Amino acid sequence: MSDHALIIVDLQNDYFPGGRWPLVGIEKAAANAGRVLAQFRETGTPVIHIRHEFETSDAPFFAPGSIGAQINERVLPENGEPVVLKHHPNAFRDTELKALLDGQGIRKLTILGAMSHVCIDATVRAAVDLGYDVTVVQDAIATRDLEFNGTDVPAKQVHAAYMAALSFAYATVVSTDESLER
Repeated sequence: MSDHALIIVDLQNDYFPGGRWPLVGIEKAAANAGRVLAQFRETGTPVIHIRHEFETSDAPFFAPGSIGAQINERVLPENGEPVVLKHHPNAFRDTELKALLDGQGIRKLTILGAMSHVCIDATVRAAVDLGYDVTVVQDAIATRDLEFNGTDVPAKQVHAAYMAALSFAYATVVSTDESLER
């Protein structure tokens, strides 16, 4: 049994074109996520899907029971792969994720998905704080343009800043190709 798992965070329909909260670069990130997912499945390494739903129907995206809150077809769960439902950015908060990982003896995580600056950041930091060894697949993650205090921050810069911060003290940050070579 492997002590490694792939965690796919929030690759849900609302983040894709036509959704309520489309991300910059989501198509490329999803294609890369699909490549990593295929390798994990091929090697029989555990895969865990994280799905976010807000708790009220007036949410800006991921409304309960909506098509937008469903996992995108590019990374749909197969063969009993668990899906962890969360209501907060941190996939460990008020979920069974830690118990699921610990129950399988998993100590190493590869994390990808969306968004760089919220759920990926929160989940990676929590995982490291809980003692997991984390790898982040940076080009299998998407985000969006932001604004702060009158300054527009392009998604590319948002993503780069968060990957730089995570690689500094929290995780090994790699490309899809580097992940596939490991």
